[in-house]
Amino acid sequence: MHIEMEKATARETYNLLIGLVAPRPIALVTSMDEEGRLNAAPYSSYNYLCTDPPIIGMGVMNRPGTWSGKDTAQNIRRTGEFVVNVVTEDLLDAMNVCATDFPQGVNEVEMAGLTTTPSSLVKVPRIAEAHAALECVEFQTIEIGKSRIVMGRVVGMYIEDRFMDGHGHVLAKDLHAVGRMNGLGAYVKTRDAFVEVPRIPYSEWEKGKR
Repeated sequence: MHIEMEKATARETYNLLIGLVAPRPIALVTSMDEEGRLNAAPYSSYNYLCTDPPIIGMGVMNRPGTWSGKDTAQNIRRTGEFVVNVVTEDLLDAMNVCATDFPQGVNEVEMAGLTTTPSSLVKVPRIAEAHAALECVEFQTIEIGKSRIVMGRVVGMYIEDRFMDGHGHVLAKDLHAVGRMNGLGAYVKTRDAFVEVPRIPYSEWEKGKR
């Protein structure tokens, strides 16, 4: 099957992209409005973009049928801060609750049975139950069609000591992050799923050719 994207509907394009660009990490983003009201929402159109400076990016679509940004995008634009809470197996159900389309003003964190704790460098709190979190300030937001690409500069990180190896590396095998597979409620676990494939130095690759 070959599909010309110019002839596909927005929904068809969405279904195809999220089915093929997978698995995707999930950012459970906490943000606040100007009055300090908290919002929590998950985004799987998310990844790190560069490390010097440390920049993460996420795609935030507008509210359905409007040109108005979702609460997360509006909060980030108005306050300039947000926190990416890493979604692990034990947070999967709570993350799914935060994805519910609650009426404006409802605190998703409370609805999901979660709590918050102060961040170190930004005013927005992180989720206390999250084992790791990235504290971010808005670097740039690009509006493209009915979506926004939000880039955040990571100014601080939190990670529980038990998930560090003492040499600056995250014990990802123990953290048990989850990934999104498509829009049908399909996720993938990383527990017992790691495959070690070391990079091949050019000198070794040359030897293998002979």
